[in-house]
Amino acid sequence: MLVPLFSLRSQRGWGIGEIPDLKDFSNWLADAGHGLLQLLPVNEVAPGENSPYASMSAFALDPMYLSLPDIEDFQAVGGEQALDAGRRARLEAAREAPRVDYDAVRELKRHALRLAFERFREHEYARGSRRAGAFDSFVEEHAGWLRDYALFRALHHRYESHWESWPAELRQRRPQALVEQRRALADEILFRQYLQWQAQLQWQEARRAAAQFGVRLKGDLPFMVSGHSADVWALQHQFRMDAWVGAPPDAFSVNGQNWGLPAYNWEAMAADDCTWLRGRARRAAELFDAYRVDHLVGFYRTYTIPRDRSQPYFSPGREEEQHALGERLMGVFKSAGAVVMAEDLGTVPDFVRHSLARQDIAGYKVLRWEREWHTPGQPFRDPPAYPEVSVACSGTHDTETMAVWWEQIDGHERREVCRIPAMRSINPEERFFTPTVHQALLEALYGAGSRYLVLPIQDVLGTRERINLPASVGPENWTYRLPMNTSEMGSHTQWRQAFHRIAGCALRHGRSSAARAA
Repeated sequence: MLVPLFSLRSQRGWGIGEIPDLKDFSNWLADAGHGLLQLLPVNEVAPGENSPYASMSAFALDPMYLSLPDIEDFQAVGGEQALDAGRRARLEAAREAPRVDYDAVRELKRHALRLAFERFREHEYARGSRRAGAFDSFVEEHAGWLRDYALFRALHHRYESHWESWPAELRQRRPQALVEQRRALADEILFRQYLQWQAQLQWQEARRAAAQFGVRLKGDLPFMVSGHSADVWALQHQFRMDAWVGAPPDAFSVNGQNWGLPAYNWEAMAADDCTWLRGRARRAAELFDAYRVDHLVGFYRTYTIPRDRSQPYFSPGREEEQHALGERLMGVFKSAGAVVMAEDLGTVPDFVRHSLARQDIAGYKVLRWEREWHTPGQPFRDPPAYPEVSVACSGTHDTETMAVWWEQIDGHERREVCRIPAMRSINPEERFFTPTVHQALLEALYGAGSRYLVLPIQDVLGTRERINLPASVGPENWTYRLPMNTSEMGSHTQWRQAFHRIAGCALRHGRSSAARAA
């Protein structure tokens, strides 16, 4: 199941999905015979940003996913009663909002987390308590990324601007200037470390709970980080500050996409034995059992857009160089021990998919795009014929939902879909996404020959709200929330129907991972 963490909804949540919500959802998923929960990136996103693919750190978890009721220090200062009346009213509005109100969530949690931190600093850290010792151990264990990240966030809090506009000695990371800032901003640095400690504790507990239910957590490793990130600031020589990265023209954008993110300097990374990428792989394996490598093709050949507006190009340029780079980087990702899957959609050369297959890395098979393109009539490929080393899916976070897709396709395409054996009971003239059409499409996907099957939650529920519209910025992007709380999943009619729908499919097609699904 693909469910963005921000989309989960719980009775005690603060207007956004929170890390402990993964427990209830994993329990429901396991009861339905499913064993893999796919999330979107959970790295910290810059203030004012909603997209989880433009993170301020490749390592830090976003504090907006913290559950305040599960933070001991917040409860010690009175919990929600420590908020003033205005904030309590805003909290209730955020809880009831149909979509994530990021501004409200961030302001409320920022205030509450400051209260919690101040209590920890005064009553635990200053006294060298047992919890203070656990905190110090966390800071030491994660110093490789936490040290620069915490300083970066403290400087960002001070200057409230992109690091390229900071004083020269900080832009250039002159050692004495950094020493002085670590001293001057010690309290803010401690606060940022405290937030990551709390996030780590909550994540470890949620992952343990998911594992007890037999559910593996699957993450999403973004291809890039934001130019305004701790990683780019700390490792400027490993990024191209004169070029952006993007995507060539494809089904999502006829003119291609410029993501406004700095491109990798592959030569500098190779000289460092890809230390930063190795660290990302280890961090992903620390948080997840498996993860999806976003924009996989970019690790073979990066679509590079010079800032001087000259012609975009691929880096590296020659196929043999691209092949060598990609396989070296896939080896880096696999070395940490988590299962690696590859988002290989869009304009992807054949040699990349052959390379993935040789490395036993599953690429994606999206039913609506899987066709015999070189056969007359371009019939849809029968899902049982999908290769075993693949991930079958109905769509992604970037596509319209299955319901919307079915009702938008023309008569010819609908007739072609209905030639798939699992769909032959459907009348090709049926334009509406009826329960019968819904069930037939799910049966087709559960019958896929793919090792893995991942379904967006909207396609399980049969709803129409989408998560993101690529190449656009709007209030509906990245704000989708589930229509009910996770605590209602066992009793709400829509959830019960979804449960029986997918539990039955899993059993009929031999995909059930839990005996209790029967």
